[in-house]
Amino acid sequence: MKHMNSEVKEERTSNKKRIDLFLVPIVLIAAFLNLFKIWTDEYANAYYTAAVKSMLQSFHNFFYASFDPGGYVTIDKPPVVFWIQTISAKIFGFHGWSVILPQALAGIGSVLLLYVLLKRTFGVWAGRFAALAMALTPIVPAVSRTNNIDSMLVFTLLVATWMLFRAVRTAKFGWVLAAFAMIGVAFNMKMLQAYMVLPAFYVFYVVATKITWKKKIAFLTTATALMLAVSVSWAVVVDSTSADKRPYMGSSQTNSVLELAFGYNGINRLTGNTSVTGSSHKQPAQAQQQTASSETKQTSNSNAESSQSSNQSKSSSSKKMQAPGGGNQNGMFNTGNPGPFRLFQKGLSDQISWLLPFVIFSIVGLFAGMKFKGPYTTKQKESLFWLAWLLPVAVFFSIAGFFHQYYLIMLAPPIAAFAGAGAVALWSIYKQRNGWKSWLLPGGILTTAALQVYIMSPYVSSIGVAPIAGVGALGVILALVLAVRKERKNSVTNYLGVAAMVVLLAMPAYWAMTPIIYGGNSMLPAAGPDSSSGMGGPPSTATNSKQSGFNGMQPPGSSSSNSSSNNQMQPPTGSSNGGQMQMPGGSSNNGQMQPPSGSSNSGQMPEGSSNNSQMPNSSSSKSSSSKRKSGGMNAEVNQKLLNYLTKNNTGEKYLFATTDSTSAAPYIIKTGKPVMAMGGFSGSDPILTVSKLKAMIKKGEVKYFYLSGMGKGGQSDVITWIKENSKEIPSSKWQSTSSSAQQGPSGNGTLYEITLK
Repeated sequence: MKHMNSEVKEERTSNKKRIDLFLVPIVLIAAFLNLFKIWTDEYANAYYTAAVKSMLQSFHNFFYASFDPGGYVTIDKPPVVFWIQTISAKIFGFHGWSVILPQALAGIGSVLLLYVLLKRTFGVWAGRFAALAMALTPIVPAVSRTNNIDSMLVFTLLVATWMLFRAVRTAKFGWVLAAFAMIGVAFNMKMLQAYMVLPAFYVFYVVATKITWKKKIAFLTTATALMLAVSVSWAVVVDSTSADKRPYMGSSQTNSVLELAFGYNGINRLTGNTSVTGSSHKQPAQAQQQTASSETKQTSNSNAESSQSSNQSKSSSSKKMQAPGGGNQNGMFNTGNPGPFRLFQKGLSDQISWLLPFVIFSIVGLFAGMKFKGPYTTKQKESLFWLAWLLPVAVFFSIAGFFHQYYLIMLAPPIAAFAGAGAVALWSIYKQRNGWKSWLLPGGILTTAALQVYIMSPYVSSIGVAPIAGVGALGVILALVLAVRKERKNSVTNYLGVAAMVVLLAMPAYWAMTPIIYGGNSMLPAAGPDSSSGMGGPPSTATNSKQSGFNGMQPPGSSSSNSSSNNQMQPPTGSSNGGQMQMPGGSSNNGQMQPPSGSSNSGQMPEGSSNNSQMPNSSSSKSSSSKRKSGGMNAEVNQKLLNYLTKNNTGEKYLFATTDSTSAAPYIIKTGKPVMAMGGFSGSDPILTVSKLKAMIKKGEVKYFYLSGMGKGGQSDVITWIKENSKEIPSSKWQSTSSSAQQGPSGNGTLYEITLK
């Protein structure tokens, strides 16, 4: 800290060294947070892991990112990240950790890239602080420890940023093309989410380059055209291929990649309208998540490892759940209510917002004295870039109708960049005693500590009072002492500055470790003392860090001898439904979670999560288990069912068919054999018709069907036909009843056999 006032000299000295010794422990911290114990996640996100298993089997499956080995339907995302995961699985063998490894390395790579990006302009200390802030942003390791896409997406966008900065420094148009082409690659990772950084790229290039406006427009137009070409390249190939020669494009309604990109994975994320014709697409889980996470407050029993708890107020718990699919999904997945202060609400603030007040003060300090008409310094130009990244993304998450907590990783780079650059800038201003601006440093420390106390307060039962009081007291003391010592220059003041940064990073560091301490969740990753629940709400009282699924919730049909009343979903505190869980549509089921009438999926999770609420005969997670099956609620198979299907297979292509990916994924992972998810991920994709199914049965491609729950929207005609034209297989032949039995499709379901001549 004491060298901050001589940034240029420090940077030149550092550049002469091959390794920045201060960077080494930062990288080691990032490596620990991203890599430690990923080998305990046996399945990761089962929906995506099943796809990797399928992609390993043929180039056809690999190119199209087929969910099943039979090439029936794809996953709901473009293929680039899954190509990388498949290559990793090919090199290291097919494991949960081998499909997670690319994302974990990408998380570490993002830390290094931020260091490089900040160091050149803002100084080596800014680079160090930015890298450390990125490493300790809780949602970053939480996502990077899974096989979800977002960590790799952020790394790719930071690579594009490095290319853009180099283009400006070298005045070479080739680097501009490379930067925008890289965004096109990122589009093929998670579609329109990659374009969230475009305002920053356009603003920075216009402001930072010293060329004529005519050239700026020409260069940006050309680069944008290249970006669009790269973006739609895979989509054009897929959409122009005959539908009978490729898998159906999962989660689309017209079998089109472009529809998926601009609809389901695009505009619908902003509007929150993820409904589809004839069904409520992927929505029952949203009601389930909302009820199960932030609007319940339960009393834990002595077997606390299986309980769910919440610290929401009674006023919050009395809110009525919104019907899924209507565009009004406030609070779903604990993402709070839209508004200007959404990022400071519970469920989001503890994932990303720990340093936001300090960032705001840093922005003021970095832009203080800046003239609108210029000229701009290099620091001001790059600060504009990070601001143009931060603001549009923050606005999106403040108003969006539907997203998951882990999407917030998109905010991590600009927040970390401003934390690093701002720490150096505010310290320099403070040491120079530069009028009112010298109060920015103590003000930033004080307000940031106050926010952190607010963030931690709902978790007092899990983390205790001491860390909350400690951060609050130390933040106030250090801010006041720095304010008092503003006129003094000595080493004591330098140490106070270091101490302040340590205090502000202490609790984010703890939160970043919670997926390791408490267990993570690969379906809906989030950090916090309840990280294994994947709900991101107030803390659970679960004590078993290896517990998978939703803190021990038992799926329907569970026969676990270890289950207790606390394993069941309870109604919100203060509800007036007589202890019955009120669901959309006015239905109730005596506390049992049920889908809304006409829903497309019973308990299905969006975003590739595989919620095995349809998996029967589940036993409670055991603390002695050395592996976490985070692909769902213990994404295992019913071995008795598997044995029956294998024994009675007479050459059929598909082991069995089921409504959606939930029941199919674990069997694909276990056997590598084709299992047909008739309606795609959620069960609502209009893939199959009765005539097509008849033809498949006559060809001998499939004869066993597992059906559970209600009709699946667009597949209702198919399901009705199956039930009317099949022979029911007695459950005694395929369904295990032992409490220690492995799992399979839901105990509430039925296995059917159809043979047509």
